[in-house]
Amino acid sequence: MGSTLIHGATVLTVDAENRVFEGGFVALRDGHISAVGPRAARPDPGDFDEAFELAGHIVMPGLINAHTHSAMILFRGQSEGQSLLTMDGWYNSIREPELSMTGADVGPAVALSCAEMALSGTTTFCDQYFFADEIAAGVKQAGLRAVIAYGIVQLGDREKGEAELAKATAFLEQQRSADGRVIPWFGPHAPYVDNTEDLLRAEVEVANRFGVGLHLHMAAGPEDNVETLERYGLTATEALEKTGFFNTRVHAAHCLDLSDNDMRIFARNTASVAYCATAGLRSGREGMCPAVGLRQLGVTVALGTDNVAANNAYDMVAEMRVAGLVASHRERRAQPLSSKDLVRMATIEGARALGLDHETGSLEAGKAADVAVFDLRGPGYSETPDPETLLIYSGSGRDLRHLWVAGEQLVRDRTLTRRPYDEIRRDYSATYADFWARVAAAKTAKTTKEVV
Repeated sequence: MGSTLIHGATVLTVDAENRVFEGGFVALRDGHISAVGPRAARPDPGDFDEAFELAGHIVMPGLINAHTHSAMILFRGQSEGQSLLTMDGWYNSIREPELSMTGADVGPAVALSCAEMALSGTTTFCDQYFFADEIAAGVKQAGLRAVIAYGIVQLGDREKGEAELAKATAFLEQQRSADGRVIPWFGPHAPYVDNTEDLLRAEVEVANRFGVGLHLHMAAGPEDNVETLERYGLTATEALEKTGFFNTRVHAAHCLDLSDNDMRIFARNTASVAYCATAGLRSGREGMCPAVGLRQLGVTVALGTDNVAANNAYDMVAEMRVAGLVASHRERRAQPLSSKDLVRMATIEGARALGLDHETGSLEAGKAADVAVFDLRGPGYSETPDPETLLIYSGSGRDLRHLWVAGEQLVRDRTLTRRPYDEIRRDYSATYADFWARVAAAKTAKTTKEVV
């Protein structure tokens, strides 16, 4: 894989001390970071296969999108005016069209999602969806790092739940990639809403057997607690703890309606939260993720975009900005999440939530060479004592210039290296047209049948 020296830039290590090196360097050898440091300690560029002098740039750990559904790029713009954090909004605008989806649709969709993520600075993402094998194949082709949670939706059908559990178990057995870039998990879509208590218990048992985590949606709205309040007088989070659901790694998306006790349950278990601020705002829900309170209790809070029907973009720089603004609004005070906090949530905290903080999430010797470089020389940028704030509140993921994953350069001078973006987009556009034509035909057939 060779060696690369990146130097002359502002280096955000995001290590335990949050060290920043102005004009510093990062050395990459054989897929790992071999050294990081200040200008004065820079090694000889001639000792490397390639060297990049990057004055006017920020070098930082690759961004980690802690919650998305990559195949759902097919739904971009198709759910406007619908709240995807309600059962009706999700079922009508997403679930019914999904019934027309085939595995052949997924590859081109995931390819475009991975391209958009890479071109905006994301090196790792956490996915939850159906067609998990096809998603894994797409990730391997793109070269990104991903935790892929096999999505299980039961909707009251016991036999379907059992069949999906068997398929998810087979996915766990087959899919961990040799290079470690694809990590399989379980993905119960939502507890009690569309996964029964018995199925949830079975999912925990299998997850523990394989040593993997559970990625799910939780507390996306007050209706998530309806069944458990009626049956037990408990919130869904309280009921889940009582059933032993938190006896494994739990990574929960959204969490807009957590009670104080729910937050304490997260804090005393190996549970993390994917804070999806943009998707929460677009949903129209009153609740906002209590990210500040969760962090004060010691809960790991990462950042996610959710799917691009709910968000419309994979730009994690923009997501950091919205997350900071939403936290200020919720807490009624200025910047309760500092820019340094937000960078950590988008990098090392995301890695910690996914159990990957030993491998990625910060620029430290020995970790995987997952590195993003943003160009801060254009309009909107100027001198500042605070590079994190400059990137988050003045910048964009579109300012990404270079990207490495495990030492492989996937983006060079804003251009994908593995496969041309135009080719990816062309294949996706044909798939998009075919998919939505099938959805329209299925809708027409259903209407005709109902009339007859």
